[in-house]
Amino acid sequence: MLDLAPVQRRRTGVAAPSAGRDVEIVVPVYNEAAVLDRSIRRLHRFLTDGFPFSWRIVIADNASVDATPEIARRLAAALPSVQHLRLEQKGRGRALRAAWERSEARVVAYMDVDLSTDLRGLLPLVAPLLSGHSDLAIGSRLANGSRVVRGPKRELISRSYNRILRTVLRARFSDAQCGFKAVRREVLEPLMGDVQDNGWFFDTELLVLAQRRGLRIHEVPVDWVDDPDSRVNIVQTAITDLKGVARLLVAGTVARFMAVGVASTIAYALLYLLLQPLTNAVAANILALALTAVANTAANRRFTFRIQGRDEAVRHHVGGAIVFVLTVALSTGALGVLHGLESTPARSLELTVLVAASLTATVTRYVALRSWVFARRRHAIASYAK
Repeated sequence: MLDLAPVQRRRTGVAAPSAGRDVEIVVPVYNEAAVLDRSIRRLHRFLTDGFPFSWRIVIADNASVDATPEIARRLAAALPSVQHLRLEQKGRGRALRAAWERSEARVVAYMDVDLSTDLRGLLPLVAPLLSGHSDLAIGSRLANGSRVVRGPKRELISRSYNRILRTVLRARFSDAQCGFKAVRREVLEPLMGDVQDNGWFFDTELLVLAQRRGLRIHEVPVDWVDDPDSRVNIVQTAITDLKGVARLLVAGTVARFMAVGVASTIAYALLYLLLQPLTNAVAANILALALTAVANTAANRRFTFRIQGRDEAVRHHVGGAIVFVLTVALSTGALGVLHGLESTPARSLELTVLVAASLTATVTRYVALRSWVFARRRHAIASYAK
């Protein structure tokens, strides 16, 4: 249940003390002199007339060179609960980061200055966060129940981009680009330290990192009307976003696991070639796997799953050893089949069969490490972030 009693005073338009404020709404702007006054006054009226939580509006101006700063200062002086934040460097992500880092509100949100998203979606956006039901909330133009008015070009680009996110980064949210999002401040602090982008890719990166940490993302269907006067450079933004997607892919758990796997496979092959002349193929296989398994578990612990320190290290290595037995079983079985077909196979053929068997076990090894060996620590990190 939501505690609405302490925030009924918002109906008067007078802000609550900073430490007790429920929602802070950031409006990032760059050269928006034509629409800024009208949009902020409209947003202010909407919040004053019936929004049931304490609030503040922050106009985050990122290096505008037109009359935007002057208009923002005038609005902050004239309207209660409106502040102006000026940055000398451009970047929507940079503006959001600066405003959110200084906020003391329970929930921080942002919306685009054109107010393309129907403001009636704001309460469904922030309510699940204030109740503790979710950690992040996003307006979605692609969710069931949304109503969207925009041209076919933007529709195609938006759907294609979100399809790329779902395919490449396994995103489970439907609309990364809608300028209508909110985050509980207590989960935001550990997230923003790892967000690298300061431009348009900022919120996509924030969402992907939140999903990877097991945070709860709530989607709100919204009514949205395209702004024909948008100043977004679609081509340049798309290129930048695709670069960001590639960076997150490389930094993802699967990519790091694959890198460790490739290094382990090379080390295993070299060790097998060194040991095989000194003993038989089965013994050389087991020894080479045993030596690389220890290094593989340690590398995945630190590099793939980002676990440092000695906490549960013994348990992790014991789990890794059990997973290693599976690889031994598969590779030994493959070796037995090979020797059954040919009594004295070439060393290169033995190595090829063993590497193929090891690669076959890789998927199972990844699932076991992620869902069992390192699962408890990952869940603890996600819980701490909440």
